[in-house]
Amino acid sequence: MKYIKYKTDIQSGGDENVFWVTMSDLLLGLVVVFLVLFVFAITGYTQAKVSEQEKRYKVTEKIAEELKKNNINVDADKFSGRIKISDLELFELNSWELSPKGREYMAKFVPVYINAVMKDPKVRKNITQIIIEGHTDSQTFAGAKSEEEKYYKNMELSLKRANSVAKYIIFADFDGKKDYQEDLFKIISVEGKGPSNPVIVNGKEDYSQSRRVELQVMFKENFMLQDKD
Repeated sequence: MKYIKYKTDIQSGGDENVFWVTMSDLLLGLVVVFLVLFVFAITGYTQAKVSEQEKRYKVTEKIAEELKKNNINVDADKFSGRIKISDLELFELNSWELSPKGREYMAKFVPVYINAVMKDPKVRKNITQIIIEGHTDSQTFAGAKSEEEKYYKNMELSLKRANSVAKYIIFADFDGKKDYQEDLFKIISVEGKGPSNPVIVNGKEDYSQSRRVELQVMFKENFMLQDKD
């Protein structure tokens, strides 16, 4: 009888083990399913973001190519879409009014740049901003008596220079502008960065490169998802 009872206990214990193994398998299966769905979701999201970046790169590459084709001297970053214009092209020392040379430069630059950005309706409706940023170097500003005043004067100068570029774009008259003028006026944004973002070369600030005006096109987050070619 003891032998039979022992046998029964073993069988009972075995049934319990089967039950728990089954539950473990079920939980493991659910975890695997969750992980698979998670991987698919992440992969799809990543592919969508890559597609958006490719679309934006094509737009900014086109802008850079148009400027180059028209012999307009700029530092164009196709990946970020930033167009950098040296202050020497636009302004006299410590001035925020466009110089004669600056107005001549803008007369060439603005029609090519703005048409390249705004002409395609599919691209245009996905633009949130055209940011115009003014930058200065970090050298002491003439007449500044403290670090605070130096910083403020540089910030003020950078903002006024960005405003001068924006003003020229707003009042410029060129072919094609009337087709999208209303949209253009909604997305122009002006910022003064002062000396807060210097250009560093070989560990030191390059003062001439730090003094610049930058233009950058900003797109909607779901650019590619909304407009598929």
